[in-house]
Amino acid sequence: MSNAPLDALQFPIGRFEWIDTLSAKEIKLLTQEIRNFPTALEAVVQTLSPKDFKKKYRPRGWQIGQLIHHLADSHMHCYIRFKQALTHDTPAIMDYDQDQWATLPDAVNVDIKSSLMILKGVHQRWANLIESLDPQKMKRQYYHPSRDKYYPLTTVLALYAWHGKHHMAHIQNTP
Repeated sequence: MSNAPLDALQFPIGRFEWIDTLSAKEIKLLTQEIRNFPTALEAVVQTLSPKDFKKKYRPRGWQIGQLIHHLADSHMHCYIRFKQALTHDTPAIMDYDQDQWATLPDAVNVDIKSSLMILKGVHQRWANLIESLDPQKMKRQYYHPSRDKYYPLTTVLALYAWHGKHHMAHIQNTP
């Protein structure tokens, strides 16, 4: 039995494809995506009503409001992990249970203004940081113990540019 319809709802822009290295041009383009993401997200959600933020983007998925709060939580974590990789030798990062975080009272609140503000600030600082780095620094990495995987900062940059677009597509595709 195929999961194609659910897969299309879960991964509307496709699954992330692992990228180990990026050219200077690719880093610049992805950094611009990181910088512009909060503005693009605001444009997508500006016409939504409080009722819309309670809609689920797929069966057994999160509500749109939870998704926006998740973006703030996840991207804050990533920014901190990025800085840890720049200031420690291959640090092991601390994981968090995103599903549990999505059920906490602040994440089920339909008022998304605070999360949009977090995303604006984090993304501005993150893009500024990346733009100031010597390209060699982007080869640094962190270790994700629960996945038993090393994440080069180039991969992280590509992953989080994808992550923003991935969840924005969820919001745009919600009936």
